[in-house]
Amino acid sequence: MDNVGMRQWGLTILRVVVGLVFTAHGCQKLFTFGIPSVVQMFGHMGIPAASVLAPFVTLLEFVGGILLVVGLLTRWVALLLAIDMLVAVLKVHLAGGFFLPRGYEFALTLLAASVALALAGPGAPALDGIIRRRSMHPAP
Repeated sequence: MDNVGMRQWGLTILRVVVGLVFTAHGCQKLFTFGIPSVVQMFGHMGIPAASVLAPFVTLLEFVGGILLVVGLLTRWVALLLAIDMLVAVLKVHLAGGFFLPRGYEFALTLLAASVALALAGPGAPALDGIIRRRSMHPAP
């Protein structure tokens, strides 16, 4: 496998793992905590428009995570998730220092991974690539 192929598979591994992490966090917000609890939590953290942003972030993490796993709309979803994590670092975790359990190290890692995917794309096997190839070479 050449260097380009290895980079593509590296991006694929990153995309799938980051997608699984976001899906799990969105699933937790959606099915374990519930939207009303997430709204309340966002309000306590001082997130503005919590009643709008909490459901948006919950669905972004859940659906966006699934979209990352399959590689659909990768760059756009990764950009939105990067913004999500930037806000999490600045509004929630920064005051807790670097290290977990209250610190920003995990959110910062997800922020960096999301930015990397937004810049580099989905990697090798992704629905984005299949759609792009089909649009460039339509069936007769």
